[in-house]
Amino acid sequence: MESIYLIRHAKAEGQEPYASLTDEGYRQAEKLAELLSSHGISYIVSSPWKRAVQTAVPLGAAIQQHIHTDERLQERVLSTVDLPDWMEVLKRTYDDVDWAAEGGESSRIAARRGLAVLEECWNRPEPHGAVVTHGNLLSLIIRQYVPSFGYPEWAKLSNPDVYVLRREQEHTDAGKRKEASLMFSIRRLWLD
Repeated sequence: MESIYLIRHAKAEGQEPYASLTDEGYRQAEKLAELLSSHGISYIVSSPWKRAVQTAVPLGAAIQQHIHTDERLQERVLSTVDLPDWMEVLKRTYDDVDWAAEGGESSRIAARRGLAVLEECWNRPEPHGAVVTHGNLLSLIIRQYVPSFGYPEWAKLSNPDVYVLRREQEHTDAGKRKEASLMFSIRRLWLD
């Protein structure tokens, strides 16, 4: 792949795996499909959580592509216990990527599973793909390419949101042999 469209799901009724999109979320998913259908996307992989799949369905229909699901794209588990101060806990996970609340995933572990999906996408033959996921995991993936992307940037993400990640090869002469290195660029596409 040359580019991957990183998509945060549209507005949902809740945070549970089975939470559906709101009426506004369904309209956003349609608008998202309209925006992205002209970008040459020919592969879609989504979190299996209902709101992510529902966000992907209009795009899949618009470009006549099957939606693949991958559990590694589900939202990051912050904790298995109720956290009244969950925003502070989340903030801490950006400052200390190896720390995890009780029963939760560290930022490093969550990012690793999301990046494994991206690595598989980069190796696919299609030129452009879409990855539909959740806000926290999306921010951790972006952070691997933009290290300054942290808690404040996560807080500014919208539902939905779209970033396009492009991969380009840079060729340099190293003595008598040519070497290629990969360069990545990322930019926000959703401006609503």
